Amino acid sequence: MQQKSAMKHIILLLTVLIALSSCLGRGAEPAQPVDLEQIRERGRVRVITGYGPIGYFIYRGQPMGYEYELILRFGEFLELPVDLVIAEDIDHMIELLNAGEGDLIAYRLTVTAERRELVEFSRPLYFTRQVLVQRKPEDWRTLQRRQLEAQLVRNPVALDGAQIHVRKGAAYAPRLRNLEREIGGRIDIIEAEAQFSTETLISMVADGSIDFTVADEDVARLIGGYYSDVDVQTAVGLEQQISWAVRHDTPHLLAALDGWLEQSQRSADFFVIRRTYFHDDQGYRHRVDSDFFPVNGGGISPYDDLFRRYAEQIGWDWRMLAALAYQESRFNPRARSWMGAVGLMQLMPATARHFGARNLFDPHDNLRAAVAFIEWLQQYWDVRISDPEQRLRFVLASYNVGQGHVEDARRLASWHELDPDQWYGNVDHYLLAKADPRYYNHDVVQFGYARGREPVEFVERVLELTEHYRRFAE
Repeated sequence: MQQKSAMKHIILLLTVLIALSSCLGRGAEPAQPVDLEQIRERGRVRVITGYGPIGYFIYRGQPMGYEYELILRFGEFLELPVDLVIAEDIDHMIELLNAGEGDLIAYRLTVTAERRELVEFSRPLYFTRQVLVQRKPEDWRTLQRRQLEAQLVRNPVALDGAQIHVRKGAAYAPRLRNLEREIGGRIDIIEAEAQFSTETLISMVADGSIDFTVADEDVARLIGGYYSDVDVQTAVGLEQQISWAVRHDTPHLLAALDGWLEQSQRSADFFVIRRTYFHDDQGYRHRVDSDFFPVNGGGISPYDDLFRRYAEQIGWDWRMLAALAYQESRFNPRARSWMGAVGLMQLMPATARHFGARNLFDPHDNLRAAVAFIEWLQQYWDVRISDPEQRLRFVLASYNVGQGHVEDARRLASWHELDPDQWYGNVDHYLLAKADPRYYNHDVVQFGYARGREPVEFVERVLELTEHYRRFAE
């Protein structure tokens, strides 16, 4: 089976946190300070973020996004695995942070005086300004430039009496209240609930559901560019800092974050990430128009219905079966590995024949045989590993490398007085060791050499992807 791990040093576990705001009093302090030293003792860094078509999303089965990629790199810098904590909106992010549910907020936070009282901001990632998002007149294509400009709001004074919808918890409503005072007028500011993202509000301007919204200029230009009848040229404020945030009582974490940012901002990688997610209009258009973009209600893959159908047969969440398929073939039914594995689920021909597959390039036939193989593996391990969570890891590893190599690793674990029924730190350790002649030539080993890193990373990646998929697809 081919191994498709995207990371070597980081295991990203997605924690889907559904918490009521009333349970987490705003600004509440955690029981005791948790700075970088305590985070290292814990062995994981917990990062609060949000999801959307720029910061964190699934596209054609792959987790992606501006914040997502930077979070991975910060975890690598700290040499710590990352747990993602997903919040509903910015207010929720701050609540979670100050309640100790996360260590930092990795999101595009506008630095304001009010927020400085609640959190400690990092050095800025970049600067942007807030702009008005408005709809062009219906006949704008036939108008001369001067005529078009005359029908658009170019002076914020003209917003006196206007109704403007903005995302709740963002810095837009305070800016508009300041603008009210500056122009000596009245603006009807409607703060939309969390389910109405900035991206959604821009689309509502485009379709005529609302007249105006406000967005950061970089976001407005990217998303506004998708809608030809939307204008984002009118600024409603000066440039502001966009930063991440930590609690006030974590100076060492802040110093590490600032040091990483200072180092990263001099790298081409940092520039490429920003350009990928904020300046690639075509890439954004392809994502939004795709049938496989769950943020917009699309599916994970072309085979979601098949995954749902066959997952029931083995008692799996269909999203785990989808994650396994993505990890094996990137949902490519014509895929071939260098070892000879074929098709959507990357079955070896002999295995496929044994479990009834006739056409390995047919996704239905390939998946049916793969599920029969998984069912056999579950029965095999059911009588050997009593704990269901542990057993799942043995099944996944066996799917990738074969149960014989996994049994070798169990025997090595027993020989070295570790637990042969526990995956982490026990069997996985000796599966990795099977690439070393000191271990694969051991008397208890029956199946010889194995590229143990592949199945170990395969298990982690499938479980990680499953958590991502659960967040974005029902």
